[in-house]
Amino acid sequence: MTLKAVLFDFKGVIINDELLHEQLIEQVLLEENLLLKPGEYHEFCLGKSDRACLKDILIQRGRCVNEGYLEQLIKCKTLAYQKQLESIEELPIYSNTVDFIAQVSRAELKMAVVTGAIRTEVELVLNKANLTNYFQVIVGGDNVKESKPKPDAYLLAVDILNQKCQGINLKPSECLVIEDTFPGIEAAKLAGMSVVGVAHTYPFHILQRLTNWCVDDLSDLELDRVQKVYQEVV
Repeated sequence: MTLKAVLFDFKGVIINDELLHEQLIEQVLLEENLLLKPGEYHEFCLGKSDRACLKDILIQRGRCVNEGYLEQLIKCKTLAYQKQLESIEELPIYSNTVDFIAQVSRAELKMAVVTGAIRTEVELVLNKANLTNYFQVIVGGDNVKESKPKPDAYLLAVDILNQKCQGINLKPSECLVIEDTFPGIEAAKLAGMSVVGVAHTYPFHILQRLTNWCVDDLSDLELDRVQKVYQEVV
């Protein structure tokens, strides 16, 4: 077997903006006369799409939730995120992740972003950080019905890569996923993919139990060794 593609989560892996997302979710809820309780963001939102996050919190609070209502809230949150990003001179991109992306590119492996974040948010960041050209595919939280920990987003990324990259014949087992949260790790495993846990959000010793490889940051991941492991698997 050969490693053919590396699939990156976005929040907590490429950009360190989880606190901003929490503040914006809190703001959206305040406008609905609701307070974000301590621990709720981590319970309902971390590693998941905005849709899943807001829906679960609102249902927990006894609110009646329909698609139109959710779309309105997500739109408000997305516009606020874009406004915040445009005002930041230097994005909080993980520099070690950027170096690793360049390393993957030199190895001529395909790359995708697979995230619960809205696609337009991802595109804004990648464009501003000059990373767009590295990625053949972006699967955002608005491109699938089911959020992580369901495997839908990762499986969709494989399908699109096969459509875009003629002759690749990519299988989930030939992908390596870079994740930082429990829902993301579970989603990748359910999709049949190996996972690197990067300890940006949770401690190393916790992620180590759940992933195939675990690193404090991606400068510690030796891509050539990972490729050899794939080659040893029949």
